Amino acid sequence: MRADAARNLAALLRTGARLLAENPSTSLSAIAQEAGVDRTTAHRRFATREALLAAVFQAKLDAAEHVLDEARLTEAPVAVALHRYVEGIVPVSREWPVDTRRMMREDPDADIRRQELSARLDAFLRRAADEGLLRPGVPLGWTRAVFDELVDSAAHRFPELQPPQAADLVVDTFLRGVGAS
Repeated sequence: MRADAARNLAALLRTGARLLAENPSTSLSAIAQEAGVDRTTAHRRFATREALLAAVFQAKLDAAEHVLDEARLTEAPVAVALHRYVEGIVPVSREWPVDTRRMMREDPDADIRRQELSARLDAFLRRAADEGLLRPGVPLGWTRAVFDELVDSAAHRFPELQPPQAADLVVDTFLRGVGAS
């Protein structure tokens, strides 16, 4: 792919993610204009707004998968992996703010992939519980919901937090709030 084509694609995806998160009915032409990309170029690349949204979902999933891989959830000590994950996923959440519930409704293939990535995080949280870092008897679903809310809050309600600061705060709050000690 030519460099200018790659730049245009990146601009359409990132702008599309932001604008569609703000207003799901934003037109492809409005996204192209905001991205600084010619409308015909945008329509040539994406026939519909839904096609762009599907590409945004895949970009978000690619970025999340990379964070999961880099965090080394199965190899690194739990607290280290937890911090790595949060530090990586906060910028992903900010860059790709599209709602995953919408992804579940509108793109079955993306939802299957999202479920697979989510299962990796669930397995990691089970590992954290098995290793005694989480309070016994707390249901995994509750633990995951609390964790997800902390990450979402750090990413979107406190945008002034840099990713390392957000990770420090989320991990400390999570482990002290749900932690074993």
